[in-house]
This record gives sequence, structure tokens and C-alpha cells, in this order.
Amino acid sequence: MKRWRGVLLPALSLGCLVACATAPVRDTAVPAPSPVPPPSQERALRESWLKERHGLLLDMMRRHGVGMWVVVNEEFHDDPLTAWVAPPLPYAGNRDVFVFVDAGDAGLQKVALTGYATEAVTRFFTSPPVERKQAEALAELDARYHPRTIALAMDGRRGVTRSLTHDGYKWLVEALGPTAEARFVSAAPLIEEYLDTRLPGEFAPYRDLVVLTESLVKRALSNEVVVPGKTTVGEVRRWLYDALFEARVGTWFQPDLRVQRQGMKDGFSRGFLAVADEAVVIQRGDLLHVDFGVTALGLNTDWQKMAYVLKDGEQDAPEGLKRALVNTQALQDALMLRASRPGRSSADVYDAAMAEMKERGIEAKVYSHPLGAQGHALGAAIDFRAASRQEAPRVLRKGSYLAVELNTVTPVPEWGGQKVAVMQEDPAYLTDEGWRFFVPRQDAFYLIH
Repeated sequence: MKRWRGVLLPALSLGCLVACATAPVRDTAVPAPSPVPPPSQERALRESWLKERHGLLLDMMRRHGVGMWVVVNEEFHDDPLTAWVAPPLPYAGNRDVFVFVDAGDAGLQKVALTGYATEAVTRFFTSPPVERKQAEALAELDARYHPRTIALAMDGRRGVTRSLTHDGYKWLVEALGPTAEARFVSAAPLIEEYLDTRLPGEFAPYRDLVVLTESLVKRALSNEVVVPGKTTVGEVRRWLYDALFEARVGTWFQPDLRVQRQGMKDGFSRGFLAVADEAVVIQRGDLLHVDFGVTALGLNTDWQKMAYVLKDGEQDAPEGLKRALVNTQALQDALMLRASRPGRSSADVYDAAMAEMKERGIEAKVYSHPLGAQGHALGAAIDFRAASRQEAPRVLRKGSYLAVELNTVTPVPEWGGQKVAVMQEDPAYLTDEGWRFFVPRQDAFYLIH
């Protein structure tokens, strides 16, 4: 681990220097240093995290009153929980079942009913003989331990908490019988804590993913990729896709770009600045925004940054635009440093940050969400939409990761008082003193010459 990480960071610094150079648009991205180790090392790393995560599970089950937790993975229709409860392998059995049982003084019992037993699985689970029918083995576990509750991924608000299929549910009822069905409960609270708990060992590799995300965005919003008056939004998007491939990482959503231009009509949709069409040609004087994230090691980043395309004779963005960025930084500070603390309600944090913005006369919007296991992960979201839905507030958990996603809207004198949205999104982690960025925030617009 130390070897590949030690090589990465200097190489990324070099990539940032390259991003400042003026060059024509390339058809394909220049290979970027990857924070992802070779497959064998990646597997060993993720298995070490899985062992640690399993070590936390029994206490979590007891906190949530779960006697047995069952995850059912269907053939070519993977349950999103499988990658987090079992080794990171392809599972191609007709139905693979992973069972966790609170066995009292005997501790946590982990059983994999896969119909086959690879060594990678048996390092983490007990597996019955392959001749044993899965349904019989599951029924025997229930009869042996008779758990008070059997938690399943159903009845949750989010996809990962309601991922059990209809046929998977029917199979469980047939295997366990109606008396067991009466003990079925939603595993949603357990799943949320399990997936929202970040491990110390994940921190450095995740920070490297954030560094890579920043590096690729800086390059995309530079003259390496953009030629004003020629490059289209679609070309920048395609460059980012190629850059992901070269860096050996994926993404969990399509890279989006937004363009604000002096004299442009209201470009807002559902309260947000609308995504630009791919045919839009980037021009001098445009304010660009990108929304982008990478996926690797089972983790996800989310990142929004902005660039200004200089007009002839300009050396910097107009003062009005820079003031708009300062307003967004003020919102970041209110949310991250003054309002947020472990144990506080996400609703109270949202209210405190918005009250400060109202007092300062800043038009603001906050839609921050948990980050890590998924891009839109489980946990305490600090989000205006959650408040409007009257959801039960979540409590901030120390060590959790958050996409600090927000914007302010500011009239810009140089644009005739036209309102401009400055949107930012940065991965952060929660400490006793509030949220901290993995890498420094954007203090100035990226400039495209």
C-alpha cells in the first residue's frame, strides 16, 4: 500500500502542472496516474476492510434489535449490499445468500449459502457442503438460533435498503415458513449505520481518489481541453469519460456541464441551473461548471468546480463573479465550521446555516448528501428537500463522509445585475470541530485563456 501511494501523489502534482499548459483539444485523454492498485492488491485491500467491517457488525445488530440479517443476491441482478457484506467477487450463482446471526455468547455467526465454496468466501463465512440445499440450510439456522427478528432489505426509502426482490422474498418465506415471516423486519436502520461507518484504513485511499478527481477536473476545465469558440460541452464530457478509462476508475453518474453567459435567459430548472446541451460551444466570457465523480475501491467521490473563460485582454474573472464565489465560500464556512458537529441533527445544522445566510443577505441553497459507499449514500443529509418532505432528521456521525454540495446566487454588476449561481461540491469528513475537506476548496475560478 505505501509503495503505490507514495508514487501517486508526486505524479498527480505533475498532472496539475500539465493542466495549466495551453494545448489543442485531444481526441483522447492523456493517461492519468491512477490511485487504484493492481487487481490483486486491490482485492487484498478491500478484503482487509471487509474483515474490519464484519468485526463491527454484531454491536450494530444489537443496537438495532436484529437477530438475523439475510442478504439475497440474484443471478446477474446483484444486490447492492453484496459488495459490502461479502468479498469483492463476481457472484454468478442462481441465488447466493449471506446470513449473519447473533448467536449470543457464541458471537456473530456468518454463513454463506452459495451452492459452491470458493476460498475467498470461506475466509469470511462458514459454508455448508455443496450438496446441501440452501433452503434447508437456512431453515436449520433459524431453528438453531430462533432469532427474534430477521432483517431484510425491504421497506426502506432508498434503493439499497429495499433491494430484496419479490421472488427473493417468496423464496425466504418458503424456506423459513410463516412463523418466520412474522419476524421479518426492515434492515434499513442497520444498513444505514453499516454503510455510513467509514473505516480508518479507507481514509488515505479515498483522499487519493479525491486528488484524482480534482486533477481530472482541472485538466478538463483548462486549455488542454477547451479552445474557446470551438470546443463543445459534449467534447469536454467525452474527454472526461476517456480520462476515467485511462485512470482505471469508473463513475457513478454522467459528467455534467453547465454554462452561464452574460445576457443568457433564466437557465434554471427545478431550482437548479440546467445542464447544458452537448452542442453548446464554449465562448469567451462564459462561466463553466462541472459535476463529476469517480468510482473505485468500492468508494465514490462527488465534485463540482467552476471555470471562467477569459475575454480578450482579461487577466482574471470580473470582480462581481469573484464576489459571487466568496458568497459560496461563506455558505461553506457556515455549514461546515459553525453549524456542524457530531451528534447534531441534520435539520438543526441546515436551519443554522440558512439563518446565517439570511442574516447576511445571501441567497443560498444547500443539498449536501452522505458519500462513500454510494455516491448518494445513506446517512445524515443536510438538504432543503429533506426538510420539505418532513423526514425524520438524522444525527451527524463522526468520521462520516459528506458531499458538501450547495450554491449561492448573486447579482453581478459587470453582467448588468444578472444573477449568477456559483455551485460547489467537495468531499469532506466530520471531526469534532466540524467538516474538513480532503483537499483544499476552490478559492479562485479556474481560468481558461
